[in-house]
Amino acid sequence: MSKSSKKIIKNSLEDLKAQNTTFLDISKLNSFTDNLVITSGTSSRHMSAIKDRLIEDLKKNKISISGVEGQDSADWILLDLGDYVVNIMSLDSRKLYDLESLWDPSLN
Repeated sequence: MSKSSKKIIKNSLEDLKAQNTTFLDISKLNSFTDNLVITSGTSSRHMSAIKDRLIEDLKKNKISISGVEGQDSADWILLDLGDYVVNIMSLDSRKLYDLESLWDPSLN
């Protein structure tokens, strides 16, 4: 994937008003993905709408989705795109798991 993939993800999230979106380059920290995207929805319906729109936009642009976890979850939905892993989280789950601090060494 390329910068255009990042732009597609970013635009999809912005269009549906996902909150506090963060892109982290974690390529030097692991072998399963290069980029981690963390964003929040205000409710389970909002999170589901974000997921549906993102999947639709990715398919339109022929970007493959390796897997989706937590589709019916009210707390955390994960989309594995290979080079990007997108985490759509409730505000409470995001605070609880604090993925930014876990994956961004500069925050520790």
